[in-house]
Amino acid sequence: MKKDSGQRVNIIGAGEVGLATLVDLDKKNIHNVNSSFWDTKGNEVIGTTALPKYGAFITEEKIRLFGDVSGKKLLEIGCGTGISLKYHGERGASELWGLDISEKQIEKTKECLSSCGFSATLICSPMEEECGIPKDYFDYVYSIYGVGWATDLDRTFHKIASYAKKDGVFIFSWSHPMHKCVTIENDSLIIKKPYFDESWYTVSLGGGEISLSDRKLSTYINALSKAGFTIEEMVEKSDEEILQVYENNDFSKKAQMLPVTFVIKARKL
Repeated sequence: MKKDSGQRVNIIGAGEVGLATLVDLDKKNIHNVNSSFWDTKGNEVIGTTALPKYGAFITEEKIRLFGDVSGKKLLEIGCGTGISLKYHGERGASELWGLDISEKQIEKTKECLSSCGFSATLICSPMEEECGIPKDYFDYVYSIYGVGWATDLDRTFHKIASYAKKDGVFIFSWSHPMHKCVTIENDSLIIKKPYFDESWYTVSLGGGEISLSDRKLSTYINALSKAGFTIEEMVEKSDEEILQVYENNDFSKKAQMLPVTFVIKARKL
């Protein structure tokens, strides 16, 4: 993965975390970097984002995008440690499937589900690639902070559309692109990178390394449209009641002023 001489800030939470080094898009190398990170440092450094949380300050218990999943077939893209699959298992889903790029995350999902008496069909593969998931099969496909890792968003959304039944639902969350542009300093918002910058970068975190691109919101919306989805709902405002539970730190202050997470519910036409 050829590294560019350019650098810019990387933002996690309310502040900057090291310098991001700009890189060329090399899908194979990016997959290797990110799978290695989640095989080793991922949960220790970034933690786990899983239902009922969609991300910071937004929860399924508040916005109710799934509704009743009893008897439904669900596929998670980026299943991580299995907590979201467990959440749906407890709500009566008839079939659970999970996809993740990391063998270690797949192992954690198996452990999580088996400890609760649930089972799932689990596949280790990049989300962009053909991996044997059945077509026109699922009532819901969803991803909690997963699809943003895709190296090819158009191809990923077309794959997801092929997995869903006609009128099937696709729900996903990710870090809001405005959040990745702005830090809070002395109670003021400071723009640190252009919103329109979608270049790929690597950054060191906790002894590991990740590769990402901070895509515009329109990039996600246009990719959904091209894949044959119609958007039913988008949530980007932090829940006021949840914000009040947290200490008045920089991150919660930031979340009161701009979106830090976005969630989209789309339906296959």
